[in-house]
Amino acid sequence: MRNFSSGFKNLAKSITLFTFFIFSLPTLVCAQATAVDTSKAATSTASTAPSGDAAAGEALFKANCTSCHALNKRVLGPALAGVNNRHSEAWLLKWIKNAPAMVASGDKEALKIYNEYNQAAMTPFPQFSDDDVKNILAYIKVEGDKATAAPTAVTGTTASATDTGYSNYMIFGLIAVVIVAFLVILLLNKVIGTLERLLLKTDNAGIALLEDEQSEDENTQSKDKLYIVKKLVKNKKLVFFVVLCGVLTLGSFGWMDLWNTGVQTGYQPVQPIKFSHQLHAGTNQIKCQYCHSSAWKSKHASIPSANVCMNCHKYVQATEKYNGEISPEIKKIYAALDYNPETQKYGENTRPIEWIRIHNLPDLAYFNHSQHVKVAGIECQKCHGPIQEMAEVYQYSPLTMKWCINCHRVTEVNSKGNAYYDKVLAAHEKIKKGEKVTAAVLGGLECGKCHY
Repeated sequence: MRNFSSGFKNLAKSITLFTFFIFSLPTLVCAQATAVDTSKAATSTASTAPSGDAAAGEALFKANCTSCHALNKRVLGPALAGVNNRHSEAWLLKWIKNAPAMVASGDKEALKIYNEYNQAAMTPFPQFSDDDVKNILAYIKVEGDKATAAPTAVTGTTASATDTGYSNYMIFGLIAVVIVAFLVILLLNKVIGTLERLLLKTDNAGIALLEDEQSEDENTQSKDKLYIVKKLVKNKKLVFFVVLCGVLTLGSFGWMDLWNTGVQTGYQPVQPIKFSHQLHAGTNQIKCQYCHSSAWKSKHASIPSANVCMNCHKYVQATEKYNGEISPEIKKIYAALDYNPETQKYGENTRPIEWIRIHNLPDLAYFNHSQHVKVAGIECQKCHGPIQEMAEVYQYSPLTMKWCINCHRVTEVNSKGNAYYDKVLAAHEKIKKGEKVTAAVLGGLECGKCHY
């Protein structure tokens, strides 16, 4: 029986190798034909390559052109792929160096572009030499041709596969044959293994008796373990000690949970737009009050409107990391304002951005941003933590009464040159002189005294 099993396994290996050879033959032929077509396409592409240095042009393009242009998508300016075919090289040299001058001269092509893009003239680049412009045009042609070369390569591969006489049905049929052959081999191996186990079972009947004896020993050991547990349970001192430890542990955890009720340190909800303070406040060093403009004059810091975002993102679209496409997060701002970046116009189907509030105080607590930011001169990081390092904002401080009181105990008041404290000192001088001091003098007419 074992000789038959080994012989069958050798036969299975031979069938597998033969099937793999049959299956790989059309694939090798298709790959060879594809390589021939690819080499022809590369030869034809090389023959039409531009004269400029595309590598040098890439650096110039990314440093000077990407803020307004993309290769295959309109941004502030037109898509540049194919610009070498739309205009002559001599015209492009003049246009890139001084576009406003060409518009002023009445050039027809320049006026057409000028009127099509809302009469926004292209930035002149007089510092570019003719070679610099040619290098940029070479880079645009090489990168623009890549987008159209990919479908051609796929078409050539399909044609060569058809010419060899191998269809998709034949390939899928061979795959099905291989799968069925492997299933049959696995099934037969399983049958042979079952027969071998039966033979071993009849020859070694004594093993079963040994296993029965081992199982009886295990039952005896389990009974002994239960006996030990019963003895431990009857020990009253040990039971009292275990119960006492359990009560102390659960009580400690319960007290900690009760003490931290309502504390949301580390709370970090998922916002509708992935706004990065690390990028804006950290890398770009934008001041906090540029967006949160009411923090220095109001109780609330306020959430900036989408129009504040558009002050920058009408022009900054972050296309480099998304293959020339506008960043998906910036697209969400455009969708909220119903803004079309192609026409640079706003629609009427606007909707608010549903931000999720992170820092929440109970209704019984009164906090005024202007008193801390303007009067006390406290930095935002004092309460909000290292906001300039947060890719996603979370609650840094506990914002409990204990935390606020401890801060008030150690924060020194700087009264020099502060109009509020100047008024307080002036009121004290009046009191010393016996003059009349009203609540209005001490700030009693301020809205925040009564209205939260």
